[in-house]
Amino acid sequence: MAGEIVYLKAERNVEVPEDDVFLKDIAKIYCANGNIAAKVKAIKVHRFSEAEPQRQVFGILKLIEMIQQACPNVTVENVGETDVLVERVNVDSHKGGTQWLKVVFVACISFFGTAFTIMAFHNDVGITKVFGKVYELVMGQPSPGYSILEVTYSIGLAVGIIVFFNHIGGRRITKDPTPIEVEMRIYEKDVNDALVETADREGKTVDVS
Repeated sequence: MAGEIVYLKAERNVEVPEDDVFLKDIAKIYCANGNIAAKVKAIKVHRFSEAEPQRQVFGILKLIEMIQQACPNVTVENVGETDVLVERVNVDSHKGGTQWLKVVFVACISFFGTAFTIMAFHNDVGITKVFGKVYELVMGQPSPGYSILEVTYSIGLAVGIIVFFNHIGGRRITKDPTPIEVEMRIYEKDVNDALVETADREGKTVDVS
């Protein structure tokens, strides 16, 4: 094993479906020696129990220590994160009628909330009066109520929302991530960073002593 190099690439956040957590579950492992790579991947890092929190933060130095204990004289090169947030998830809890109810609830909140926001904005800026003035200036007579301005504006608003969110039904217009996906990634990163920093401040990070 002398002279062998093990490359370790861990992600910031990892979800595992089982109580037993192995190194291969939370990091990508590479070594030119296949036997060493297999042995490193099989290292048991942790076992979740119902009595403890289902989130655990591991320092990368602790993982390196485990690798070198299992495979003495190897050199470990870390090319990933310095801390890993491991979360135990219950796969079965995401199935069934409850999940569908959650989806319907969120969809309704998003639809009616967005509709209310658009109507409140239009009411604040007096969009109806603006359209009426524009129609009267162009046509020389008062607006009958609903004109081509309202129709084209409504169509344009719908098209603009579709283009902005980059989705038509379940299909993506372009390959670029949607604004919601970008914001969700930023939010997820901020949450993970906060959880890792909190665990570190409270001394709950599993790391070398």
